[in-house]
Amino acid sequence: MNKRLTFHLIGNVLRLSGALMLLPLIVSLIYGGSDALAILEAMAITVAAGSALAFIRPRRETLRAREGFAVVAFSWLLVSFFGGLPFYFSGYIPSLVDCFFETVSGFTTTGATIIRNVELLPRGLLFWRSFTHWAGGMGVLVLSLALIPKMGARSIHLMRAESPGPSTDKLVPRVANNAKILYAIYGGLSVVMVIALLLCGLDLYDALVHMFGAAGTGGFGTYANSIAHFDSAAVDVVTGIFMALFGVNFSLYYYVLKGNWKAALGNSEMRLYWAILLISSVLIAINIMPMAARGFYSMADGVKPGGNFFTALRYSFFQVSSVMTTTGYATADFNLWPQFSRVLLVVIMFIGASAGSTGGGIKVIRVQLLMKSMIRDIRRTVHPKSVNTIKLDGHTVSESILSGVQGFFFAYMFVLLASVIVVSRDGFSFETNFTAVVATLSNIGPGLGMVGPTGNFAAFSDVSKLVLSLCMLIGRLEVFPILMLFAPSAWRQ
Repeated sequence: MNKRLTFHLIGNVLRLSGALMLLPLIVSLIYGGSDALAILEAMAITVAAGSALAFIRPRRETLRAREGFAVVAFSWLLVSFFGGLPFYFSGYIPSLVDCFFETVSGFTTTGATIIRNVELLPRGLLFWRSFTHWAGGMGVLVLSLALIPKMGARSIHLMRAESPGPSTDKLVPRVANNAKILYAIYGGLSVVMVIALLLCGLDLYDALVHMFGAAGTGGFGTYANSIAHFDSAAVDVVTGIFMALFGVNFSLYYYVLKGNWKAALGNSEMRLYWAILLISSVLIAINIMPMAARGFYSMADGVKPGGNFFTALRYSFFQVSSVMTTTGYATADFNLWPQFSRVLLVVIMFIGASAGSTGGGIKVIRVQLLMKSMIRDIRRTVHPKSVNTIKLDGHTVSESILSGVQGFFFAYMFVLLASVIVVSRDGFSFETNFTAVVATLSNIGPGLGMVGPTGNFAAFSDVSKLVLSLCMLIGRLEVFPILMLFAPSAWRQ
């Protein structure tokens, strides 16, 4: 492994991460918060550590896949550690493990939290906490590629290691330009959402913070009751729609901008994504309709009688959009919903959003390919001599891609089961332990039971919090970049 080049690139990413802390510092100074010094100290330490690593000059400029995976894995680990320093220095989160958990949750756009009363935090820290979603949504390294062009063509290994989905398509020949295009689309959608939330009556601070959570599909906010705090149908609808839009493959938006509507609308993954989202919303709305008259909807006001199907659909669509895009916002305590609705939400947690989006989960396209592989194997059992190829959008899917998808699924399930076993040592219910791991591995945030939308992860032991933090990183980086760190062959020269 080219260690000097790896350290050099990690240093560049750390310096950028430190520079991003300037925004919450400005917010803290504007609102006269007590957190400005803590943010400034964390920013100085992060930039200094990044500069020390970036000072290491590589003897060879060759960046292979293994270096790309290592840069991605270590960058996310270090960015999460240094990103937690503002919370630690301010004293609002006195445990380094808790700081690491909270910041990993932010950058990986998970939204799981150990903070029991988020409204006690000053505005600068709250802004940084949510801004990590926006920075991590498209990827800290993709942002680096957009801002540090000298990484050059070799940076395709970084993009492939970090981007969600079975493959990473190049929209244009230069990788840095790909990153800039993706961030232009990402930024454009973000601005439109902020304007829409302002029109719904939110002030600029709340509009920005909740846009960060929706755009990065993370779910951190400024209120303990999440989006339910606003108790606004308009805010619910706008946030629900934009969460769903950020769960779409961003390449399709590029095709739309280029006028290639056929490629965008003909994408089978996108059609299946919207079908699952809308059908699930209707099924859950029907299932929770009998509860409408009794309430159990708004976490802000408790029982709200007098609901009908459209009231149920408002809450079901929001929650399905939030869970499927792995955002984690909530307008209702779905822990109180019927068993059918809760089970369906857990299934959607596994599926997740589209490849190439800011969402997590297994991804819709992988589910498609796994289903097609299963059907092909059934046909081969019935007709052993038949030749069956798997096609997606009219193109034959290679056996190497199918093998990669199957390997990913096995690794995902292995990590899931192993983590559930470790976390179970804390003695909580199976529902809590299982959904806590699913919620972190799929980068969702809330689960069921103790970690439901009105709960948090504070009661878990430090060991479990570190395991769940690792799950968040493994899920965000598509399993293999983190697991590669444990392979001895990856470290040989």
